[in-house]
Amino acid sequence: MTGLRLAVVLLLAACGTARSEPTKPTSKLPAAEKPPAPTDLRAFIEALRPDALSRGVSPRTFAAAFSGVTTADPDVLARTRRQGEFARPVWEYLVGAVSPGRIARGQAQAARLAPTLAAIEARFGVPRWIVLAFWGVESDFGASAGTVPTVRALATLAQAGFRGTLFRDELLAALAILERGDIAPSGMKGSWAGAMGQVQFLPSSFLAHAVDFDGDGHRDIWGSQADALASIANYLKSLGWNPALSWGYAVTLPPGFDLTAYRADLSDFARRGVRRTDNAPLPSSGNASLFLPGGLGGPVFLITDNFEVVRAYNTSDSYALAVGHLADRLAGGPSLVAPWPSDAARLDKGGLQALQTGLSARKLYAGEADGRAGPKLREAVRRYQIEQGLPADGYATPALLEHLKHRP
Repeated sequence: MTGLRLAVVLLLAACGTARSEPTKPTSKLPAAEKPPAPTDLRAFIEALRPDALSRGVSPRTFAAAFSGVTTADPDVLARTRRQGEFARPVWEYLVGAVSPGRIARGQAQAARLAPTLAAIEARFGVPRWIVLAFWGVESDFGASAGTVPTVRALATLAQAGFRGTLFRDELLAALAILERGDIAPSGMKGSWAGAMGQVQFLPSSFLAHAVDFDGDGHRDIWGSQADALASIANYLKSLGWNPALSWGYAVTLPPGFDLTAYRADLSDFARRGVRRTDNAPLPSSGNASLFLPGGLGGPVFLITDNFEVVRAYNTSDSYALAVGHLADRLAGGPSLVAPWPSDAARLDKGGLQALQTGLSARKLYAGEADGRAGPKLREAVRRYQIEQGLPADGYATPALLEHLKHRP
């Protein structure tokens, strides 16, 4: 995964954007949260011209790209400051991302596009169900690909200096796409942060991974379903997708299971009595680790290295689990039956920050106290639980934070 793609994923997560449930941006913010007034956007564009031309963008393409772009987009500027106060719990995210309606739409698309999906699977080695799941979560199978003009959005963010030079670089990449003729300026649309089309690629990711699968001479992730699906598969292949394994497996644990040995070969988990909930056998080999996103008593998963491939597309655990579970459901797999915990059993952003700070003081957590749950915090929590003789489920709860606070 490119660093640019990772940066925008972190940006979207920080701004509280639910990729499965797109929301309209708003500029109605308290006065203290309003971003600084932008300087002249046209001056920024003219200053960009020499760099764009030196990279092979023609004067004609440059003029067409910025035709009518005279002012910054106030909604885009507002979204840069619309920080979410806390992340939705995974079980709420799954309600929207893996809804019955989305499963039905995805299965209909699987039947309609069966020959195309078979050809993509054969070429890239990525299962059709995973490709479909990404397509479903990113844009609801193309129905919600975004309507924000990409060039104006990126120019707004770049001129404001948001995230350093990230969006300036992405703007230059967008101009390179227009120069190659894959899309006209009027058709280059996507999210407020510059992620484009049915697959929500940033321009740099498009240049590196988009595919012309329908053979019309254009890499069209906006209007071509074949190109969009093949581009997803090509991206996942480049990230290291292992065709021999799934993203993970919903499992049940035997009574008295030793949670301290939470990372092992799949064959070792099978030997210790871990069973798939669909009653299929676990693969005979492959690295895996236990993932209990709701703690003990909730759904349990064995996640493989492919789970990290999914997370490379979007770093959220909730996103990765949604993609994986949607893929399973599209393929005819069962729903999750174990109950999720109540909201009272989880920490909000402030609580997660306090936990990160406390674990850092014990030299168990190395990283920013950003209030985000993820693999790094999950590992630190497990280390603390093992150290204290607690069930090592890796789940951050208010009770765990209180336990930490009262330990010298």
